[in-house]
Amino acid sequence: MNHIFKTILFVFVSLIIGASFTVNASETAKPWQLKTQNGEVISLEQYKNKPVILHFWATWCPYCKKLQPTLVALQKKYQAQGVELISISFNEDEGALPQDEINRRGYSFLTGVMGEEVAKLYGVRGTPTTFFINRKNEIIWKTSSSDKADPRFDLALQEIIKK
Repeated sequence: MNHIFKTILFVFVSLIIGASFTVNASETAKPWQLKTQNGEVISLEQYKNKPVILHFWATWCPYCKKLQPTLVALQKKYQAQGVELISISFNEDEGALPQDEINRRGYSFLTGVMGEEVAKLYGVRGTPTTFFINRKNEIIWKTSSSDKADPRFDLALQEIIKK
């Protein structure tokens, strides 16, 4: 009996989680262009036809620091399917060096800096905020969660890699 209850609960939770990905499926990711800390141009256009994890963050944000290992692990897990992890730093303290902080944490993903206008464009109000964008440039899921155990992260990746 306990096994049946667990199965029913799993199916119910899976349906709810699956439905949450369809809410924003028709919303198109808006184009943007920023510079990196080193002055290189970075834009969403560079990742055309690729599944993208777009992570808005700040160097001072403890929840961002907590979430980033999960995002990096997901990108590596789905790397063969072309998943790209890019980030946008905004609302920084004066003198902050976001790419240096990413590198210090042991990561290599690029971060656009001074991303306040892009954050406004995407309706981002706080950090972390992460978007999962499919190959058709559709936003599949937006989250402000930093819960590393949230199964929706992996489910979102499975959605954005679909051809």
